[in-house]
Amino acid sequence: MSEWQSHPVKLGATDIAVPRLCLGTMTWGEQNTEQEAVEQLDYSLANGLYFIDTAEMYPIPVKADTYSKTESFIGRWLKNQSRDKVVLATKVAGPGRGMAWVRTPERLADGELSKQDIMQACDASLKRLQTDYIDLYQIHWPARYTPLFGASLYEIKNERECVSIQQQIEAMEALKKAGKIRAYGLSNESAWGVAEFSNIAKRLGLSGPATIQNNYSLVAREFETGLIEACRHEKVSLLSYSPLAFGHLTGKYLNGLQPEGARMTLFGASWPRYNRPEVFTAVQAYADLAKQSGLNITQLAMGFQIKREFVGSCIFGATSLAQLKETVAAADATLSDEVMLEIDKIHRRIMNPIQ
Repeated sequence: MSEWQSHPVKLGATDIAVPRLCLGTMTWGEQNTEQEAVEQLDYSLANGLYFIDTAEMYPIPVKADTYSKTESFIGRWLKNQSRDKVVLATKVAGPGRGMAWVRTPERLADGELSKQDIMQACDASLKRLQTDYIDLYQIHWPARYTPLFGASLYEIKNERECVSIQQQIEAMEALKKAGKIRAYGLSNESAWGVAEFSNIAKRLGLSGPATIQNNYSLVAREFETGLIEACRHEKVSLLSYSPLAFGHLTGKYLNGLQPEGARMTLFGASWPRYNRPEVFTAVQAYADLAKQSGLNITQLAMGFQIKREFVGSCIFGATSLAQLKETVAAADATLSDEVMLEIDKIHRRIMNPIQ
């Protein structure tokens, strides 16, 4: 049995146990057909990968005519499964980002993600997923202003009025009491956000967030600064996403390659955080280290995730069944302490030279 299978982790302070790998689904309905999604789901469940993550806004990139297709794909598969054999996570979209088809433009423009919004969105997800409950319901990004999706500077001028965190906690509590969710989590959150959700929940005598789903990989290690401390003390599990950095850490874009149909080839302009010069430099350095260590770069990237004790479960996606199998196999790679030290040297030299 693989390391990622043999030691399931509990999400936060809950009794929800999951493997250390989670199947991500954000390409289903855009780069993947429903049949391909079903093939991935069947393979994953048969091989102990029973933790599935999705979102109401998927697939990516977001479009009015594909909105929610991913949940619908999963729902048609899930209705034929033993529900208790699957741990299912989904997300309610935050405000803004030009998605007027998700909720009314007025509410989106006002920065809303009210109790009513959350409860209505949950009901819609339950219907699409064809299930009575969601194991983990996550806020996809904060309702308030905070730097998101690769932005790093907090600009006070961008602060805005928004619905309170208390109201969002109360929405999650109402969903728990109704039996519609088992636990809730955050995503794309900051250390302040984790602390505020946790502290308000304690003051109210309500459940705090069990998880945080944030970007974490060999080329994105911001979690290790402030967030790791907040999550440790508040018992919030990290669900790391993009462990392969949109495919960079498979080596497919080395030497300027742009493979046909690959995510960065198709949508790279929309994801500038993966187009920074230092990312390409670091990926080459990691590829060289992997070769020197008798590994490929995907094994280095996935082995790094499993080695990090603070990573509860690592969410990865695939646009083919072959990719899925390759990534699952790569997670079996064992990284020595010496290799981990070399990874840190590359990180400090290229990605974070002031550390």
